Amino acid sequence: MVERQFADELDLDAAGADGVNRINADENVRWLYSFLSADKRKTYCLYEAPSPEAIRRAAVRAGLPADIVVEVTDRLLPDASLSPI
Repeated sequence: MVERQFADELDLDAAGADGVNRINADENVRWLYSFLSADKRKTYCLYEAPSPEAIRRAAVRAGLPADIVVEVTDRLLPDASLSPI
């Protein structure tokens, strides 16, 4: 999971997303989805990757912030059960 803080509102179009995905593929990183804050200046992004370092390398290459990178292994469901990711 990656938390990103942007100086301005995030404005990502399909071509920009494609570029990010190509860089990610080079680093063996897969962007699953992101949550965008109401002010469009912060994202919380879920990835599959071999390591946090691979995510950081991809972010640097794509010119994206990666303020906080947290390795997650399970999902906690509303009934308190754990589901492996």
